[in-house]
Amino acid sequence: MANFLIKGTSILSLAMLLLLLLHPEMAFSSDIEIDEDEEYVLDSPIPNAGRSRSRFLTSIIKKGTHCDPVKYNICNGVKANQGKSLLYCCKTHCRNVLGDRNNCGKCGNKCKLGERCCGGRCTKVLFNPYHCGKCERQCKGGVPCENGYCGYA
Repeated sequence: MANFLIKGTSILSLAMLLLLLLHPEMAFSSDIEIDEDEEYVLDSPIPNAGRSRSRFLTSIIKKGTHCDPVKYNICNGVKANQGKSLLYCCKTHCRNVLGDRNNCGKCGNKCKLGERCCGGRCTKVLFNPYHCGKCERQCKGGVPCENGYCGYA
C-alpha cells in the first residue's frame, strides 16, 4: 500500500510539473487581466444613437451592449475612454478591439495562449519587459520580465 501511495504521488507531481512547463501562465491565474471597465465613456457623443428618448446625446456604452451591424450599429469604430478603447460591433455585441483577447485589432482575431491584446496587437506577456504579465506593465531599467513578473526569482 505504501509503495502504491509513493508511486501515485510521484506520478501526480510529474503531471503537475509537466502542466506548468507547458502552460506557465496557468500558475499565475490570480494575475489574469480582466477588462474591468463596465462601461465605455465615449470620446465624442453619438447623436441620435440608441433608443433614448432624452434630448441628451449618447456618451456612454455599457460593456457588451447589443448591436446590429446592419440596422443599429452604435459601436462602429467609436473611440472611448480617452483613446484607450476602440469599439466595433463584433457579431452582435460592442467589443473593444484594443484590449479584447477574442477580438484583438479586429473582430474574430483571437490571441494565443500566453498572449494579451495590447493596443490591438496580440502580445506575449510572459517575458516582455514592456508588457510584463499584462499590457503596459514595464519593468524598471535592467530588471528582466520572467514568467509575467518583473525580477521573478
